This record gives sequence, structure tokens and C-alpha cells, in this order.
Amino acid sequence: MRLRFVLPALALAVVTLGAQAQISLAQAQIGLYLNPVATRISVSSPDSGPFAFLGDNTTSRFFGGVAMGGYYDFLHQPGLDFGVDIRDTLVHGNNASLNTFMVAARVTRPMKYRLRPYAQLGIGAGSSKAEHTDVRTTKAEFGVFVGMDYALNRHVDFRAIELGYGSVTPASSAIYNPQLPLPTATLINISSGFVFRFGK
Repeated sequence: MRLRFVLPALALAVVTLGAQAQISLAQAQIGLYLNPVATRISVSSPDSGPFAFLGDNTTSRFFGGVAMGGYYDFLHQPGLDFGVDIRDTLVHGNNASLNTFMVAARVTRPMKYRLRPYAQLGIGAGSSKAEHTDVRTTKAEFGVFVGMDYALNRHVDFRAIELGYGSVTPASSAIYNPQLPLPTATLINISSGFVFRFGK
């Protein structure tokens, strides 16, 4: 007897949750961006030789370039939006380069006055090349980003600022000499620009 009442109640709950999910998905937003970025890259100990990513006996250097990508906010809850961000960042400095690809979980809090602060936690891969070689080194990377978008109109946001902190193992002499410890580079990013937004 109880099963006769439990099954319809369970079916009703599933239909209700499905309807709520469809409403959330119907309000999904997509944002695309191509913004300038400045990155300070530092390592704990200097390197030397043709594979020294930052240059001979250098522990930090500023790189500049662009960050391109997009986000997809697919779940909307009261006061919070959840989604995913996929980006590719290319920066250069001292004739060396770092190209990173990252997928990040993203949370946004829409606020008054058209403000949309967000935070992201991502993982991916960084491909680096030192100044005096064409050999590229690709290693795992992680990054944390926080930023603030301001809606100029329905489809354009001004990204007032984005700050990022990450880590990757860059090209170095240690990769080709197992007697040396592998360096870890710290990445501090700052970016600004525009986001073109589509959806509800």
C-alpha cells in the first residue's frame, strides 16, 4: 500500500527538479573575451644556460600578452551563478614564451549596480620555451582567479580587473639534468578588457 503512494510522490519530485533544471539551463549565459594580460613570473632559484626560461641568473621577469577564452554559466541559484571557463593565455618576455591552456570551475555573484564579481579555480597545462632554444616544455599548471565585471549593456561587460595566481614548471636546465631540482614558477597575472555576453 505504501509503495503506491511513494512512487507517485517520487515521480512528482523528479518532474519538479527537472523543470527547475530546465529553467536554470534556459537562463544560461556565454561570455567571450580577448584581453591583454601582464604576468610576473618568478622562480625560487636562478638558472643558467640555453634552457633557462627567465634568462641567465634571473629569478623574476614581467611577461605580456593576451588571454582569450570564454565562460558558460549554466546553473543559476539565488544570488549565485555557476559555470565553467576555458581559456588560452600567451605571454612573452625576453624572447621567451609561455602558452597556457586552462579549464576552470567558476562562480559569479550578480550584484546591484550591474556588478558581477567572480572567482575561478582551474587546472591545465603550460608550454614554455626559453630564449635560446626552440625546445618547448609542457607541464601541469593550476590557477586561481578573481575579478569584477561591470555590465555596460545587455551584451557587453567591462572587465574592470582580473587578478590571478598560479604555478607551473617552466623550461629549465633541470629538465635535462636529473641532478638539478625542478623549479616551480609562480605566476601573478593582472588583466582587464571587455567581455561579450550572450544568453538570458
